[in-house]
Amino acid sequence: MSRTTRPAVYLAALMLVGLMLGPVIYIIIGGFRTNSQITSEPAALPDPWVFGNYTDVLTGDTFWRQVGNSTFAALVTTVGVVGLGVMASYVLARYRFRGRGAMYALFAAGLMFPMTVAITPLYVLIKNLGLINTLPGVILPQIAFGLPTTIIILVPFLQAIPKEIEEAAAIDRCSRLGFFWRMVLPLSVPGLITTGILAFIASWNSYLLPLFILNDQEGFTLPLGVQAFASEYSVDTAKVLAFTSLSMIPALIFFSLFERRIVGGLTGAVKG
Repeated sequence: MSRTTRPAVYLAALMLVGLMLGPVIYIIIGGFRTNSQITSEPAALPDPWVFGNYTDVLTGDTFWRQVGNSTFAALVTTVGVVGLGVMASYVLARYRFRGRGAMYALFAAGLMFPMTVAITPLYVLIKNLGLINTLPGVILPQIAFGLPTTIIILVPFLQAIPKEIEEAAAIDRCSRLGFFWRMVLPLSVPGLITTGILAFIASWNSYLLPLFILNDQEGFTLPLGVQAFASEYSVDTAKVLAFTSLSMIPALIFFSLFERRIVGGLTGAVKG
């Protein structure tokens, strides 16, 4: 990059960051305003700053109940996706058997299969299983749809483990299962962390699937809770903005803390 073009690139990057962060900042600041302030001066700063909107949301039961539902669903989904994904990836990466390529291609094709296409038959299946309006009815499909991404990421990590390590473990009379627990899992930690973070964030932000499965406000996850809260308090724009901003904060903090882990897991590889 030449010195003449560098300022233009930085300026374009700053403008792009501003376009992405602008709506988020507006929502957060809007929660500190009153409805009259938003109506009279939509783009102005709060004058005075009002903290009642945030305290009302934080002291209520609805927000924390929905945070708990989202956290439970995201944690169980993450454990299921990572646990099943690493076991399937281990077989695909280290074993040679007929149909291995077709199986891997099937998981790869799952990346091109959006949930919107399967939502109707998926709803019928969940209903037949008696899981409508339950968190397991949301968690199980999320695990299934999270496996293709997990397997595509983990297979290269497991393939990169040198065969010499496996041969040395076999000489030491270590079984294949022992090799998996003692060597494979520790060496694939970067990939496990990456896939776990991606699964957690995808579950936390999931909206379409809970919208079809959950119909009781007591069991709503946070994205559904935002929509329900906005409908209930449609005339109180400031409180809706406060609820929305508080709903965004956990995902933003989580992603900011583990951003480097995600990048490192996607670009790194296990070295022998």
